[in-house]
Amino acid sequence: MASIGTFITIMLVIFLFFLLMGAAGIYLLVKVGKKATKKARKVSTRVASHVAAMGTGDAAETERMRLDLRREVSLTRQTVEHALRDGWGLGDLPQLVAEIGAHADQLDAQLGVYAQERRVSAYVDHTALGRLREHHAKLTTACARIRADLLNDQMAHAAGGIEEIRSRTDLEIEARRRAPDPLDQIDELYNRTMVDRARPDDPR
Repeated sequence: MASIGTFITIMLVIFLFFLLMGAAGIYLLVKVGKKATKKARKVSTRVASHVAAMGTGDAAETERMRLDLRREVSLTRQTVEHALRDGWGLGDLPQLVAEIGAHADQLDAQLGVYAQERRVSAYVDHTALGRLREHHAKLTTACARIRADLLNDQMAHAAGGIEEIRSRTDLEIEARRRAPDPLDQIDELYNRTMVDRARPDDPR
């Protein structure tokens, strides 16, 4: 009887183990499926934006502004992250770029709503479109100025390193030059003297 009870206990433990493994597998599949669905939705939205931006009219212009804004913010974030990895002191610049990204997300949503309305309605709100253009220009200009400033810092830093390399190269080449041997100089002076003695005197 004891062996049967032990066997049943072992079987229950194995069953519970497989049950837990199955539950964990289902959880992982659901989690991965949600991530894949979210990523697919994001990709499909970007593809739709690119297709819509190829058209004409205010809706297509608005979609192009969305793509342009996303690209500018992404490039600026990458530039700041690269500078941070290199150990540059950026002050409040990373926080400023984060705030620009938040405003860009809001503007992107507003541009999307406007583009959708323009596709289904023939009436144009020129005032709203003008303000969207103004906000777009301010954010993209801010991104461009940040990247230009960081590029200037990078070039200045590189210029200092290049100048140091040039100076070290000159010093190394100068150090590698062999100092003149005094014996060689004496031999050269002796040879010149012998040549001068061998020449006939100039006629007077």
